[in-house]
Amino acid sequence: MKLFRNYSITAALVGFATLSPLSAQDQDQDQEIYQRGFLSKKGALESLQVTEGYELQLVLSDPIIHEPVAVAWDGNGVMYVVEMRSYMQDADASGENEPVSRISRHEDTDGDGVYDKHSVYIDKMVLPRMILPLDDRLMVGVSHTLDLWNYRDTDGDGVADEKVKIHEGGHRGGNMEHQPSGLIWALDNWIYLTYENVRYRFTDGKLEVEKIPSGNGQWGLTQDDDGRMYYTRAGRERPAEGFQQPAQYGMISVPNEFKGTFYKVYPMAPVPDVQGGERRVGPTGGLNYFTGCAGQEIFRGDALPSDVYGDLFVPEPVGRLIRRAKVERSNGKTVIGSATEPGTEFIRTRDINFRPVQTSTGPDGCLYIVDMHRGIIQQGNWTKPGSYLRGIIDNWGLNKNIGKGRIYRLVHKDHKPGPKPKLNGLKTVELLKYLDHANGWWRDTAKRLIILRDDRESVAPQLQKATLNPKVKTQTRITALWTLEGMSAAQPELLGKLLTDSDQRIVCNAIRVSEAWIKKNDATVLAAINKLADTENPEIAIQLLNSLQYCGNPASLASTRDQLMSDHGDLPAVVANIKVREQLANPRRGKASTPMDRAMTRGQKIYTQLCIECHGDKGQGSPMAGQEGVTLAPALSSGRVTGSGETLVRTLLHGLQGPLDGKNYPAGIMPPQGSNSDQWISDVATYVRNSFGNKASMITPSMVKGIRKVDSGRKEMWTQKELDALAPKELNNHQSWKLTASHRENDLKYAIDRNAKTRYSSKHRMEPGMWIQIELPSAVEIERITMDSSQSPNDFPATYTVSFSMDGKSWKTTSNQQGSASTTSFFTTPTKARFIRINQQGKSPKYYWSIHELQLFGR
Repeated sequence: MKLFRNYSITAALVGFATLSPLSAQDQDQDQEIYQRGFLSKKGALESLQVTEGYELQLVLSDPIIHEPVAVAWDGNGVMYVVEMRSYMQDADASGENEPVSRISRHEDTDGDGVYDKHSVYIDKMVLPRMILPLDDRLMVGVSHTLDLWNYRDTDGDGVADEKVKIHEGGHRGGNMEHQPSGLIWALDNWIYLTYENVRYRFTDGKLEVEKIPSGNGQWGLTQDDDGRMYYTRAGRERPAEGFQQPAQYGMISVPNEFKGTFYKVYPMAPVPDVQGGERRVGPTGGLNYFTGCAGQEIFRGDALPSDVYGDLFVPEPVGRLIRRAKVERSNGKTVIGSATEPGTEFIRTRDINFRPVQTSTGPDGCLYIVDMHRGIIQQGNWTKPGSYLRGIIDNWGLNKNIGKGRIYRLVHKDHKPGPKPKLNGLKTVELLKYLDHANGWWRDTAKRLIILRDDRESVAPQLQKATLNPKVKTQTRITALWTLEGMSAAQPELLGKLLTDSDQRIVCNAIRVSEAWIKKNDATVLAAINKLADTENPEIAIQLLNSLQYCGNPASLASTRDQLMSDHGDLPAVVANIKVREQLANPRRGKASTPMDRAMTRGQKIYTQLCIECHGDKGQGSPMAGQEGVTLAPALSSGRVTGSGETLVRTLLHGLQGPLDGKNYPAGIMPPQGSNSDQWISDVATYVRNSFGNKASMITPSMVKGIRKVDSGRKEMWTQKELDALAPKELNNHQSWKLTASHRENDLKYAIDRNAKTRYSSKHRMEPGMWIQIELPSAVEIERITMDSSQSPNDFPATYTVSFSMDGKSWKTTSNQQGSASTTSFFTTPTKARFIRINQQGKSPKYYWSIHELQLFGR
């Protein structure tokens, strides 16, 4: 390894010096705090250790940009920067959702690599998170919504003045760290993002939406030359995931897809600010395994050595380093291994503020690095007072390091960066030659621009000719084929010829493009597909099986599928796909006719998108890399999960910290999820209460709403001791209760006989004024009332109130409450009462009021 200093930075960029690093002698030796505040820009750059032969150049920085998290370039090489200016401005995430963030626009006007012309393209935003330049429009996604927008600058002043909503996705709840990112226009002309199991595409200028088997990933998304997407899961400590096949076929992993100890990292900065706690701290005091992996990139540029092309770069902002990895594909399997020797990294530093969050291939063929350059990198859910991270943050003063940002360009001494593009203004026919460019950025951009043009079909003949020409480079032929697909011009005659090509990559991509025609039972395509039944090529076999599955396994190709399964059924990717399909075939994903079924279906989606990262696919916790037997989170199979439900709901709303049953967990057990809706909380709670061997009653939104209201003043995460003390006890003296009602009070005994097969029924259509009263032997502090009508799902009070009294004469009545078709639960702050009356306020011309089990909880 060799440290390079970049002396080519302009004086303007290096002039903003701040605090210099403190030497070890200046610090308390027990604390080992060697730096407070910021290095100068020159000092920060010089601190970056880069592999020999390479050099980092600072091309854009504060005060022009603050808190950058992503970049993208339009067809003319204009860089757009996403700036999350409200992110973690203190350790409590104060003002996080204030509209102070922005997307800025930057140009390099003199070609020296430094961006020197700047404007605020979109201002006063709430945490923008993903961008995709189209033509002269910029596609944008922001936090807390799945809506998508197009922006345009119509008068050329560098500021967007046109805003058009192109997709109504609706509200997206949850912590901002666990929301979609990406917006990658992939090889197949679909636009992908993380978390959500959807993809988008433009067809004749209109945005289409399609479901895919599952969502994946966290922050960052990239693709290789064959359109396989590379996700990361920081929460699950996965530096790469979902890369074995295109995402539309499902996310799979296969055995041994990483070489050696790939998960182990080698930072220079001995700073223990790791969310996983002390178990994630290595012997030198810094991070020991991947934990914050994000903003990954498959490098597809042409201005670095040729052996770098196709490598995977993974920023690790917690470890202040960037990993370079080799990606090898053979026999239908991708394997990833480190490109550097153990004990080293491609880029790393001791600067505590180096926080790389994105890497991108630029128009000039170089690799760009977005450095958020700040003290705190973890979101506020994990930095609450009393948490492990909060202590480190306070000790090192990381909360004070805000308001900066750097963008670096990685160059090589033997290679010159390419020219600035000017693609937007070219005629469609003039874009064709760039489909053959050595830099994947140019190929992708030219393809996208052609597809978005109104006259795109004018170049179809040239594209067809290039696609069929074996003398043309394979990658160029593939790009030309997908350009045809994007304009709906890949016809069966063309595909029939490509399916017999001698190049396996051409055949595999032709199979994918043929899917639209397989669904239409086109004779030419079906005949060509059937001829591939006896292929010995594992790549072609896997692609055929995936495409046939995607197309519904048409009967006309059944014999082909059977032959392929017979010959290739033991391939790791085929085995993994069968397992995934079995999981997706969960019967609850079908008709979902009952409220419980629908809640389970929604809850399963939430769990798969988010909770699985720490709790694992079987609810037993995810294994922690490098530590046998250790999991990131506790198993979801205890009485706290399956009991009354209050402890689980409280944990979801406010989080849980500290040891659980005497055991500490690296992930801190549970971060708060209270920013999600009552429906979201109830769905995922219901799912975990009825999965992994659990069986318990449904949690309803009204139950969540009640607990949320009772605990509305709560700011801190719970501890086990607090939750155990809060859990109210069921009143089991029901034989001593005196029950009266407006209708058929003699049948009320069936509501407290502890037999769910019997019930109280009013035998009268519900109408306002109906009531049930419970008189207790003595006054009790009531906290919850539960009415189970799950076996009579329509016989519940749509609206009701609850009245409390000590003497049966003077009453205190609540506001209107909403009932539930499964179990109606009413929560209140501890209310002392001897008399409880439930007043039915709804009206139904058809249904009775029924209660199978009536329960009171208190102390």
